[in-house]
Amino acid sequence: MKNYDKYSKQYYMPPVKCMDWAQKDSIENAPVWCSVDLRDGNQSLIEPMSLETKVEFFKLLVEIGFKEIEVGFPASSETEYEFLRKLIDDGLIPDDVTIQVLTQAREHIIKKTFEAVRGAKNVIVHVYNSTSVAQREQVFKKDKQAIKQIAVDGAKLLKELTEKEGASYRFEYSPESFTGTEPEYALEVVNAVLDVWQPTPDRKAVINLPATVENSIPHVYAQQIEYMHKFMKYRDSVVISLHPHNDRGCGVAAAEMGLLAGADRIEGTLFGNGERTGNADIVTLAMNMYSQGVDPILNFSNMPYICSLYKSFTGMAVSPRQPYAGELVFAAFSGSHQDAIAKGMEWRTANDKKIWDVPYLPIDPKDVGRQYDADVIRINSQSGKGGVGYILQTNYGINLPAGMKEAMGYAAKDLSDKLHKELYPDEVFKVFEDKFVNNRQAFNTTAYHYKQTGGIHATVTVLKNGRMLDIEGDGNGRLDAVSNALKSFFSIDYTLTSYEEHALTQKSTSQAIAYVGIEANGKTYWGAGIDEDIITSSCKALVSAINNMLL
Repeated sequence: MKNYDKYSKQYYMPPVKCMDWAQKDSIENAPVWCSVDLRDGNQSLIEPMSLETKVEFFKLLVEIGFKEIEVGFPASSETEYEFLRKLIDDGLIPDDVTIQVLTQAREHIIKKTFEAVRGAKNVIVHVYNSTSVAQREQVFKKDKQAIKQIAVDGAKLLKELTEKEGASYRFEYSPESFTGTEPEYALEVVNAVLDVWQPTPDRKAVINLPATVENSIPHVYAQQIEYMHKFMKYRDSVVISLHPHNDRGCGVAAAEMGLLAGADRIEGTLFGNGERTGNADIVTLAMNMYSQGVDPILNFSNMPYICSLYKSFTGMAVSPRQPYAGELVFAAFSGSHQDAIAKGMEWRTANDKKIWDVPYLPIDPKDVGRQYDADVIRINSQSGKGGVGYILQTNYGINLPAGMKEAMGYAAKDLSDKLHKELYPDEVFKVFEDKFVNNRQAFNTTAYHYKQTGGIHATVTVLKNGRMLDIEGDGNGRLDAVSNALKSFFSIDYTLTSYEEHALTQKSTSQAIAYVGIEANGKTYWGAGIDEDIITSSCKALVSAINNMLL
C-alpha cells in the first residue's frame, strides 16, 4: 500500500520501564464505571438526542447500575443546560448517583457550568485542556509552561467557585490527548493541578488519562498508565480514570491493560458509541469480567431490552456480532460447533455441572436474557446433524437416533441451501414431518389388524394409486408381520436395522414416537411415526422408511 512511509509513531514512552502490569493475569475487581453516553456518546450522533430522550437514557443508565454518569457539557448548548436543570429540578438523580459535567479550562465556560449544577447533591466537575505535542505546536502555539498554566488556572477556579457555593463538589482533570503527550510532562501538569486541589482520601480527585486518539499498541498505554500510577502525587487521594477511544480497534484491550497497570475507573459508553470509531465499550468490558467470575456491578441480565432502548435513543445499530449483545454472538451455524454445543449441554445436565464451560459459549446465554432454542443453535446450509437434532429435541421433544440425526441434518441443509435462507425451528420441524413422518408419496396404510396364530398374522390396508386393498403377512411380532406383508406386496427386500421409541411428553395420555431404520443395497432409510399406540407409531415409522426407499 502506498504512502505508508508518511506515518510514524505519535506516542511517547515513559522515561522508566513500567511493566509490572504484565505480570498480572486477571482483573480482580470491577472498576468505578462512569458512563459518558449522554456527553461523549451524544456529541458523536448525527442527530443529537432531544432533552426527553436524554432523560429516558439517564433512567436506563441508572437502572443498569451506573453510579457516576457524565450528563453533558452544559455550557455548550441550551439543550444540554436545560437537560441538566431538569434532572436536578425534577429530582431525577438518585442520592447514590453522582452526575459529572464537562468544561474546558476557560473561565466563562466554567462559570456557566457551575450555574448549571447548582442544587445537585453529588457532582464531579470535569475540567480539561489539551497537552499533546501536536496540540501545543499546531493549535495553541504555546510552550509547556503556558499549557500547564491553563490547567492550573482552571483548577484554581473550580476550587474557588466550589468554596463560594459552599458545595462539596469533587474535581476531575483530564490532560486531553494524554497518549500524545510526553508522560513526564503529563505527570508535571497533573501534579500541578493536584497541588491546587489538595485532595484527601475522604474527598478524592479524579485524574482522567484519555486515549483521545488511540495511537499505539495497548501495552504502550498500559506503561503510560503505570508510570502515572507510580509517580503521581497524592496517590492515595486520587482516582485514576481511563477514557480510551477505539481508533485502532483496541479500546477494550487498552482499558483492561490500563486497569492492570493501576487505574481505578473507566469512562466509556454502551456498545462503544463515540466519536470516530468510538469509546471503550463498557458492555464488553463488564461482561469480560463477568465471564471470568468477577461481579461487574453493572446489570446486563436483560441484554435484548437494553439493546432495544439503546437503538431507540441513539439511532445507532448494535452489530449482530457485537460481543455478548449481538443477535448472532451465541448462534452456531457450523455443524461441528452445533454438535459440540449440544453434547456440552447434555454433559452439563448429566453431570450437574456448576461452573460454565460449554464449548463455543463463553457465557450462558440465559444470563443475558437470551434463549437456547432461538439464539444458540441456528440452522442453515452449513449446519449439521447435532444442531438439527438439538432443535428438534429442545423444541419438540424429539430425540432422534444417532443415524437418523445425520439423515435429518442433510434434509434440513438441503432445503436451506435451495432457499438460501436460515431455517427457523418450526421450519426444521416441518422438514422432519414432510420427510420422515408424513412421507406417503409411494403408498399409505390406513389400518392394521392382528391375529395370534402361534406367531402374529397381520392384515394391512394399503392405499396406492387411489386403490385400497388388504395385504397379509406373518411374523414373530406385530411390526415384523406388517414388515413381511409390505415386503411381499411390493416385492422388495430390506433389513430392519434400527428401532427406537419414546413418549413425546411426560403425560400419561401422551403420544408415542417411534423411529425405524431399514437397510437395502448398503443404504439406510429412515422413518418416524407418531400415535397414541406405540405399535401403530412403529408401523407408521416403517411405512415412512419404505416410502423413502421407494422414491
